[in-house]
Amino acid sequence: MASNLSDRTIPRRIFLALDVVFLLFIAAVTLYPIIYVVSMSFSDEVAAIQNKVWLLPVNPTLEAYKNVFQYPGLLRSYGNTIFYTIAGTAINIVFTMCAAYPLSRKRFKGRSVFSFLIVFTMLFNGGMIPSYLLVKNLHLLDTRWAILLPGAINTWNMIIMRSFLQQLPEELEEAAKIDGCGDLRLLLQIIIPLSIPSIATITLFYAVAHWNSFFQAMIYLPRAKDLRPLQLILRDIVLQNQTDSMITSASQDVVGLSETIKYATIVVAVAPILCVYPFIQKYFVAGVMVGAVKG
Repeated sequence: MASNLSDRTIPRRIFLALDVVFLLFIAAVTLYPIIYVVSMSFSDEVAAIQNKVWLLPVNPTLEAYKNVFQYPGLLRSYGNTIFYTIAGTAINIVFTMCAAYPLSRKRFKGRSVFSFLIVFTMLFNGGMIPSYLLVKNLHLLDTRWAILLPGAINTWNMIIMRSFLQQLPEELEEAAKIDGCGDLRLLLQIIIPLSIPSIATITLFYAVAHWNSFFQAMIYLPRAKDLRPLQLILRDIVLQNQTDSMITSASQDVVGLSETIKYATIVVAVAPILCVYPFIQKYFVAGVMVGAVKG
């Protein structure tokens, strides 16, 4: 009997060992690019141009970060991006909830028609030029509203939220109605507290999109340089250093500094949003899976 049990556990142990090795490989493949980027940003420009950096920084220095943060308007653009991320995400969540909640209620007449019209925008849209003309005719060019309002609702995120709300027990709503609870109070005191996992997930999606956005600012803020977000300024830094390195290509130091500045800009752009992710990670998987069970 004991030999039979040991025979059964040997294949399982082999499977678990191979599983651990495979997961370690995946983790290494995922983490190495991040470690490499950070190491390059802290490395000496000569080591960067000679490809001496593999894992840890070589001759660590902060020269690349000094050049990045000395760029005119960088701190102001940081503030703009933080504002766009916070204000834009708040607007997104409010509009998404206001659209998803009624569409999730069976008593809402015409919800199939409205759902079709909303989903239709995922397949067909006016394109960049009509969107620009709309923003221009609304006199939103070179204002913060040009960044905040055009993307107030993401259709896919709204569908995820609607699917989550559809799974909430209708008995809760009926009991609240019996106690004299109105729709607004029902939404604020019952629906939203129960939807925290899904709201946290959607918040992360919106926040990352706002933080990484630069195309809208490039189109809708042609003259308002003081309103430009961080990503657009970092793009200018990379392009400027590429131009400088091409002009002075005879100097290896300049070319190497240009390379380290590229990686420093990546770290500067990604680090803040990475610091936020661990705080809402526990809601992330649950929010996505629960909201995607049925549509």
